[in-house]
Amino acid sequence: QVQLVESGGGLVQAGGSLRLSCAASGRTFSDYAMGWFRVAPGKEREFVTGISWSGGTTTYADSVKGRFTISRDNAKNTVYLQMNSLKPEDTAVYYCAANTDLTRLRRGLLNYWGQGTQVTVSS
Repeated sequence: QVQLVESGGGLVQAGGSLRLSCAASGRTFSDYAMGWFRVAPGKEREFVTGISWSGGTTTYADSVKGRFTISRDNAKNTVYLQMNSLKPEDTAVYYCAANTDLTRLRRGLLNYWGQGTQVTVSS
């Protein structure tokens, strides 16, 4: 199995930036497509972004496209989420997730996920 631990969340003002990290351990990290989901109060889990096992393919929700960037460093078993131009509606708990297939990950079919990190954006 794979263990995922998120970090980097916090409180920022609207327009600010945060960089989230997800450290993986267990099975071979490079075998998995990775992604980020978020859960805002009272809302369903929402797909944010995903990246293929090679890093060659990325996908983003329309709501974050142009503001968020996902990347991965397989040598460090870590995936990152750079969040710029943050808005109050980005406030949520952000979860790192893994699947062997990016398409399945995009659909919300998750093999593994972490415990989440809180992101709060004030206005």
